[in-house]
Amino acid sequence: MLKTVQIRKIWKPMVAAALLAMPLAGFAETAEEKGLAIFEEADKRGEGYVDSKSGMLMVLKDKRGNTSERQMRVKGLEGKDGDGDKTLMIFDTPKDQKGTALLTFSHTNKDDDQWLYLPALKRVKKIASKKKSGPFMGSEFSFEDIGGSEVEEYDYKYLRDETVDGQKCFVVESYPKDKYSGYTRVVSWIDQEHYRTLKAEFYDRKKSHLKTLVATGFTLYNDKFWRPDVLEMVNLQTGKSTLLKTSDTVFGAGLKSSAFNKNALKRAR
Repeated sequence: MLKTVQIRKIWKPMVAAALLAMPLAGFAETAEEKGLAIFEEADKRGEGYVDSKSGMLMVLKDKRGNTSERQMRVKGLEGKDGDGDKTLMIFDTPKDQKGTALLTFSHTNKDDDQWLYLPALKRVKKIASKKKSGPFMGSEFSFEDIGGSEVEEYDYKYLRDETVDGQKCFVVESYPKDKYSGYTRVVSWIDQEHYRTLKAEFYDRKKSHLKTLVATGFTLYNDKFWRPDVLEMVNLQTGKSTLLKTSDTVFGAGLKSSAFNKNALKRAR
C-alpha cells in the first residue's frame, strides 16, 4: 500500500474528473465505482517515473521507547506492458545485516513475487504468499506492505469526505483479493488535490484495528511526482512503531533492468 501504492494507462483524466466531481444526469455512481475511480486517478498521477533511487533510514521503536536504526537504499523500476513495478531494497547497516536485499515484482493479474537475500546464509529465499503478512526485518511493516500494490489487487468503496491536517480528503475502504493477505480491509485518506495517501488504517484477519500509517513531509519531484519524506507505521496492538525517512531521491536515474533480477541479488551493491 506504500506505493500509492494502479490499473495502468487506461483511465483518462477528463473521465476521472467527471466521475469524481458529480453524478451525471441519468448516471448513478455507486460507492464502489467512486472508490475505484479515486485509486485509479491516484495511480495515474504516479505514472511515467521510469525509475528511481533513494536512501532510506529505518527507525524501530519498541513499546518502551527504545530505538534502533537501519540504513538502506531503495531502487524502483516502472512496470511495462501492463505489469507492475519492480523494487529493490538493500541494507547497508547495521553490520550484521549489511548486504541483505529484498526484490519485489508487483503483478496486476497474479500474486506478487518477492525474494530475500540473506548474506549470512549466502542464499536467495523466495517469500511464500502465506508468509507475506509477516514482519519485514523486525519492523512494523510486513512483506505485504513493503511489496507495494496494484489497483487490481483490491476492491474499493468510497466512504465519505473528511479533512486531515487542513486538507480535504476522500476516505476509501479497500478489500484485498488475496486470500493470504494479513488484512481484511484498509481505510485510506487520500487528499483531493494531489491524490496522495496521507493516512491509512489496517484491520487484521479478526477485523480489529491493527496498524495506522501516517505519511508526512511530501516533496514534489520533476514537477509531477509527490513522495512522502517520512512514513510512520504504528502497531496499536503491541505499542511498537517503525519510521521510514527517505533522502536523496532521484527520478530517471538510468537504472538497468538487469539489476532487478533474483540472480543478481547476491551482487546487489
